Amino acid sequence: MADVTRKDLVRALNATADLLDVLGSDEGGFRATAYRNAARSLDRHEASLEELQQTRFAGVPKVGKGIAAELLAYLDSGRFAPLDEAAEGVPEGVQGLFAVRGLGPKKVRALWDAGIDSVPALRDAAQSGILAAVKGFGAKGAQTLGQAAQFVLDAQDRFLLSQATLAAEAVAGALAQAGFGTEFSGDLGRSRDTLGGADLTVSGGEPAAWAQTLAALEGWAAGEQTAESLSGRWGGVPVRLERGEPAALFLPFDEPEHAGLTLPEPAALLQVADIQGMLHTHSVWSDGTATLREMVAGVQTLGHAYLGTGDHSQSAAYAGGLTPPRLREYIAEIRALQAEGLPILAGAEVDILPDGSLDYADDLLAELDYVVASVHSGFGLSAADQTARLVRAASHPLVNILGHPTGRLLLRREGYALDIDAVLDACAASGTAAEINANPWRLDLRWQDVLRWRGRVKFSINTDAHSVAGLRDLRYGVLMAQKAGLTSADVVNCLDMAAFRAWARPVSSGG
Repeated sequence: MADVTRKDLVRALNATADLLDVLGSDEGGFRATAYRNAARSLDRHEASLEELQQTRFAGVPKVGKGIAAELLAYLDSGRFAPLDEAAEGVPEGVQGLFAVRGLGPKKVRALWDAGIDSVPALRDAAQSGILAAVKGFGAKGAQTLGQAAQFVLDAQDRFLLSQATLAAEAVAGALAQAGFGTEFSGDLGRSRDTLGGADLTVSGGEPAAWAQTLAALEGWAAGEQTAESLSGRWGGVPVRLERGEPAALFLPFDEPEHAGLTLPEPAALLQVADIQGMLHTHSVWSDGTATLREMVAGVQTLGHAYLGTGDHSQSAAYAGGLTPPRLREYIAEIRALQAEGLPILAGAEVDILPDGSLDYADDLLAELDYVVASVHSGFGLSAADQTARLVRAASHPLVNILGHPTGRLLLRREGYALDIDAVLDACAASGTAAEINANPWRLDLRWQDVLRWRGRVKFSINTDAHSVAGLRDLRYGVLMAQKAGLTSADVVNCLDMAAFRAWARPVSSGG
């Protein structure tokens, strides 16, 4: 069986549908619709991928025998034949246009027909005025797409902090076994959220000896070697090793924003082990892959004290969001697990609606142990309206944590327009914690905003995990917190379960 995940299956189905729509060869759009329906159903189905394979996807709505056979072949070979077939008819540059925010199959086809067949061509067409003249785009649309195209181009050859960290750890581990000391340096040592690669300082030995050691490391591709350095790639990430000694200063504080500030000693900064509660997590109740019981076990295995759930609310239907009756069933299951003695709190990630109201009525919110409120739609509001929206949500008496406040996805999209200081001021006034989302694609809030508001706002470092494996992303949120100078006193999920519950629901916590 190839190393294929459920998300890979869903992505392949959706990508196939997109390309069929671009090609226009799917008469009536029936095949594209079938693939999209199958993707949506598969994404929400509760059975594990292993179970689905064993049953040949029987019982999964909208997945007929034909699509099931194609999915099974994908699981065996690692290739989705319908996607490969559709991709043959669409130039690679045109396929790349799907990376630009705001482009779907119809617009991609319109661009292709207009001779705009790549992301650089889209950027150039927007700048030259050609795009504005294409039917269906206009001056404002052209400007927006030009900016989005430039964002995609800027993200090329950039990597997430997590990707660079894993590459550096693999290389450092191999060198350590051979007796060489290493230290993260450059942008990696500074815990930058995106970077061009992984830099390490190596103490001891010669680059030739490092190269000999790394030749045996699986995934290592050697590059240039000099008398003082060695470069290569691991997992596609550029890695550069230089001879040197450990840095005398704490690199995460080596930024212009830190100049002149009084900051804690590195030893006093927040550590992963300080986090008691793993909050804002998802399960099979919405779009996660693990049961509540499995998520609790995952938290305990990592050495943390309790799980705080955070499945989606009803407006997030695309993610299996819970209707009010299902939310009550969800809460009932959590209460039953609590009765067994499992350390779990009933929470939900509740959508903030465009006017700033919440996706559930107050009486239903009050049944939860805590509430995370987040924006998942309406990204195009004006800065004033978006700010008012988040301020209203942050000020709600039953909202405890404002989730991924800027909405950014690193290397994928910029955050929505808003006045983040006005939002954090509302958090300070209401006692709502601002989330540092530890998902490597988010790292939201930005550490710069956290640094500016530390001491005035409480924070919550959450993984937003949709699987047991996702719980391990906590460390990246902690790195951002360290870079912002936070200690355990600044972070609400450093409280034990009883204290956190009392903080979140001070009146009902004793019940």
